[in-house]
Amino acid sequence: MARISGVDIPKSKRGVIGLTYLYGIGKSLSKTILLSVKINENKKVMNWSDEEISNIRKYISDNIKIEGELRSETQLNIKRLMDIGCYIGTRHRKCLPLRGQKTKNNCRTKKGRRKTVANKKKATK
Repeated sequence: MARISGVDIPKSKRGVIGLTYLYGIGKSLSKTILLSVKINENKKVMNWSDEEISNIRKYISDNIKIEGELRSETQLNIKRLMDIGCYIGTRHRKCLPLRGQKTKNNCRTKKGRRKTVANKKKATK
Protein backbone atom coordinates (compact mmCIF):
# COMPACT_ATOMS: atom_id res chain seq x y z
CA MET A 1 0.00 0.00 0.00
CA ALA A 2 1.35 3.41 -0.99
CA ARG A 3 1.45 5.99 1.77
CA ILE A 4 2.04 9.62 0.79
CA SER A 5 2.13 12.39 3.42
CA GLY A 6 0.21 10.35 5.96
CA VAL A 7 -2.60 9.17 3.67
CA ASP A 8 -3.04 5.58 2.50
CA ILE A 9 -3.73 5.45 -1.22
CA PRO A 10 -6.01 2.54 -2.16
CA LYS A 11 -4.01 -0.02 -4.08
CA SER A 12 -6.80 -1.28 -6.34
CA LYS A 13 -7.34 2.15 -7.99
CA ARG A 14 -5.62 3.61 -11.04
CA GLY A 15 -2.81 6.04 -10.32
CA VAL A 16 -4.76 9.14 -11.40
CA ILE A 17 -7.69 8.35 -9.12
CA GLY A 18 -5.51 7.14 -6.24
CA LEU A 19 -3.66 10.47 -5.94
CA THR A 20 -6.96 12.34 -5.61
CA TYR A 21 -7.34 10.83 -2.12
CA LEU A 22 -4.82 13.47 -0.98
CA TYR A 23 -6.40 16.76 0.11
CA GLY A 24 -5.50 19.42 -2.45
CA ILE A 25 -4.93 17.10 -5.41
CA GLY A 26 -7.62 16.74 -8.04
CA LYS A 27 -7.75 14.77 -11.23
CA SER A 28 -5.94 17.26 -13.46
CA LEU A 29 -3.16 17.85 -10.92
CA SER A 30 -2.67 14.11 -10.45
CA LYS A 31 -2.33 13.73 -14.23
CA THR A 32 0.32 16.46 -14.20
CA ILE A 33 2.19 14.78 -11.35
CA LEU A 34 2.24 11.38 -13.05
CA LEU A 35 3.27 12.94 -16.36
CA SER A 36 6.20 14.77 -14.78
CA VAL A 37 7.35 11.65 -12.91
CA LYS A 38 6.90 9.59 -16.13
CA ILE A 39 4.42 7.02 -14.81
CA ASN A 40 1.52 5.76 -16.91
CA GLU A 41 -1.70 7.17 -15.46
CA ASN A 42 -3.61 3.93 -16.11
CA LYS A 43 -1.13 1.88 -14.05
CA LYS A 44 -2.66 0.62 -10.80
CA VAL A 45 -1.22 1.77 -7.48
CA MET A 46 -0.36 -1.80 -6.45
CA ASN A 47 1.89 -2.07 -9.53
CA TRP A 48 3.94 1.01 -8.63
CA SER A 49 7.51 0.23 -7.64
CA ASP A 50 9.14 1.68 -4.52
CA GLU A 51 11.23 3.97 -6.72
CA GLU A 52 8.12 5.36 -8.43
CA ILE A 53 6.42 5.99 -5.09
CA SER A 54 9.49 7.80 -3.77
CA ASN A 55 9.63 9.93 -6.95
CA ILE A 56 5.97 10.90 -6.49
CA ARG A 57 6.59 11.75 -2.81
CA LYS A 58 9.59 13.89 -3.71
CA TYR A 59 7.75 15.75 -6.48
CA ILE A 60 4.74 16.46 -4.25
CA SER A 61 6.83 17.62 -1.29
CA ASP A 62 8.91 19.95 -3.49
CA ASN A 63 6.19 21.50 -5.65
CA ILE A 64 2.71 21.21 -4.12
CA LYS A 65 1.03 22.19 -0.84
CA ILE A 66 -1.23 19.40 0.37
CA GLU A 67 -2.99 18.11 3.49
CA GLY A 68 -2.27 19.99 6.75
CA GLU A 69 -0.21 22.79 5.24
CA LEU A 70 -2.95 23.60 2.71
CA ARG A 71 -5.74 23.37 5.30
CA SER A 72 -3.93 25.74 7.66
CA GLU A 73 -3.26 28.21 4.84
CA THR A 74 -6.96 28.18 3.90
CA GLN A 75 -7.99 28.80 7.52
CA LEU A 76 -5.51 31.67 7.80
CA ASN A 77 -6.91 33.23 4.62
CA ILE A 78 -10.46 33.04 6.02
CA LYS A 79 -9.32 34.51 9.34
CA ARG A 80 -7.55 37.36 7.50
CA LEU A 81 -10.74 38.16 5.55
CA MET A 82 -12.72 38.22 8.79
CA ASP A 83 -10.15 40.48 10.50
CA ILE A 84 -10.07 43.11 7.77
CA GLY A 85 -13.87 43.15 7.69
CA CYS A 86 -14.40 42.76 3.97
CA TYR A 87 -17.72 41.52 2.54
CA ILE A 88 -16.67 37.87 2.32
CA GLY A 89 -15.26 38.04 5.85
CA THR A 90 -18.53 39.34 7.27
CA ARG A 91 -20.45 36.60 5.42
CA HIS A 92 -18.08 34.03 7.00
CA ARG A 93 -18.69 35.56 10.43
CA LYS A 94 -22.51 35.41 10.01
CA CYS A 95 -22.40 31.85 8.59
CA LEU A 96 -24.06 32.86 5.34
CA PRO A 97 -23.18 31.84 1.77
CA LEU A 98 -20.35 33.84 0.24
CA ARG A 99 -20.78 33.83 -3.49
CA GLY A 100 -24.07 35.56 -4.24
CA GLN A 101 -26.51 32.73 -3.59
CA LYS A 102 -30.07 33.53 -2.50
CA THR A 103 -30.74 32.95 1.20
CA LYS A 104 -34.53 33.09 1.47
CA ASN A 105 -35.19 29.43 0.68
CA ASN A 106 -31.92 27.53 0.36
CA CYS A 107 -28.38 27.52 1.87
CA ARG A 108 -29.34 25.15 4.68
CA THR A 109 -25.91 23.51 4.73
CA LYS A 110 -24.27 26.83 5.59
CA LYS A 111 -26.95 28.22 7.94
CA GLY A 112 -27.62 24.95 9.78
CA ARG A 113 -30.95 23.50 10.87
CA ARG A 114 -34.06 25.64 10.88
CA LYS A 115 -34.72 27.58 14.06
CA THR A 116 -38.44 28.02 14.61
CA VAL A 117 -39.56 31.44 15.75
CA ALA A 118 -42.82 31.19 17.72
CA ASN A 119 -45.68 33.65 17.32
CA LYS A 120 -46.49 36.02 20.17
CA LYS A 121 -49.52 34.90 22.14
CA LYS A 122 -52.31 37.37 22.61
CA ALA A 123 -53.13 38.34 26.17
CA THR A 124 -56.58 37.11 27.27
CA LYS A 125 -58.87 39.28 29.39
